[in-house]
Amino acid sequence: MERLSTRLKSNNLTYIDLVIIAGAVILIAVIYLLTSQYTYAVGFPLDDSWIHQTYARNLALNGEWAFRTGIPSAGSTAPLWSALLAIGFLFHLAPYIWTYLLGALTLFALAILCEWAVRKLIESYRPRFPWVGIFIAFEWHLAWAAMSGMETLLHGLIVTTVLVLLMTNTPRYLALGLLTGLAAWVRPDGLTLLGPVLMVILFNEQDTPSRFAALTRYLIGFGSLFVPYLLFNLAVGGTPMPNTFYAKQAEYIDWQNIPILNRFSQLLLQLLVGPSLVLFPGMIGWLVKSIRQKMWGSLAALIWCAGYFALYISRLPLYQHGRYIMPAMPIFFLFGLLAFAEFDKRKMFERYHWVAQTIWRGSAVMFTFGFIILGARSYAQDVAVIESEMVVTAKWVAENLPQNALIAAHDIGALGYFDDHELIDLAGLVSPDVIPFIRDEPQLADYLDQRGADYLIAFPEFYPLLIVNTESVFVTNSSITLEFGQKNMVVYLWKSP
Repeated sequence: MERLSTRLKSNNLTYIDLVIIAGAVILIAVIYLLTSQYTYAVGFPLDDSWIHQTYARNLALNGEWAFRTGIPSAGSTAPLWSALLAIGFLFHLAPYIWTYLLGALTLFALAILCEWAVRKLIESYRPRFPWVGIFIAFEWHLAWAAMSGMETLLHGLIVTTVLVLLMTNTPRYLALGLLTGLAAWVRPDGLTLLGPVLMVILFNEQDTPSRFAALTRYLIGFGSLFVPYLLFNLAVGGTPMPNTFYAKQAEYIDWQNIPILNRFSQLLLQLLVGPSLVLFPGMIGWLVKSIRQKMWGSLAALIWCAGYFALYISRLPLYQHGRYIMPAMPIFFLFGLLAFAEFDKRKMFERYHWVAQTIWRGSAVMFTFGFIILGARSYAQDVAVIESEMVVTAKWVAENLPQNALIAAHDIGALGYFDDHELIDLAGLVSPDVIPFIRDEPQLADYLDQRGADYLIAFPEFYPLLIVNTESVFVTNSSITLEFGQKNMVVYLWKSP
């Protein structure tokens, strides 16, 4: 009894807290993978995951940064993530075991970080059970990202670490600079962290000399990692940013013509589908508190979060559960969790406060556990589509097409991993010369003729003009894709006019 009392007086994380959070992460990972296995097969929910695996394999086995052996390219958005995946190939744990382990460890670290942040910022938060960490571990967007094979959650962890340090008024500007530079190695949009850090330096430091000293330390840390990042991209791709930075914006140019209100409504839909809906009032409350008390770190984090969302809805579509905005979701959820933890110990509604507590707690628990099942089903269905379409097609191509065939395809991830034919990447990731006309089908047709393409692989609706008068030589016939009202992937025989 005395031990429990001592624990509740401290805000420190205990060994038991760590074990509980680790158990939650293991549980959610097992649920997702088993649901995927029983739906169709274990795999990844994105074709892009196989792009990282291909770069990682070539780095580990051949010592080169290339999608196709002997041809250096900057088609990986996340060099650091691909390098981490390469370790799995060295120890014969790739592509699945090591990738899932990295994802689970990242989710565990993120859950611990958020639990620590709430204990640090809310003095009254002394839980018997680390429910903030549990919420983060079970939140379905974050669990999906952890098991996706993508860099998304690692980027979210680094971003959240920087913003939490700002919220807790850390003076470690050199470390913040290093983390900002590291974030760019995971995703180019890590550069957006410059804004909140500079804001905090401006408002938190008391005079010009201290601001200058803080800025200098920050820029030294940032530059020591960001300059090598620029040089790396220039060396392998000829541009300061990876090819994906340019290709994605060119490919989704039509998205920018959609009315902004429509794009904003899609953003809210992606953010609030799940237990985050219960936290939304708390997010507003934390914003009001931050403004009233001039909490510059929190305000910088809030402004960054809003800016990050605005940046993506202005440039890229919010498909696949909003995966492009997932790195900002942890800090977005954290705002609501902070307000929730603070509200829980107050008596805002006096003797009726317990009613509001019960409703809020009950709703949070219900949504969190309900979306464990719904999130796992969604993940499993995404994996099933990739496995039954992209992976099946790639394996068929490897076994049935002539070795000297030149293949044009939009989704090259599984093709790169399971097949070794020469490729023309219509998405521009490893064929950057198509980026200027990436959505111009007549010009793409001329380009394929000039290159002497033999086959075209695509979903019929993606290139309606390119596939006119072409002969299909293989169709996946995946019933899973047809159930979603979509067409199967097809291998076409490309014929020059």
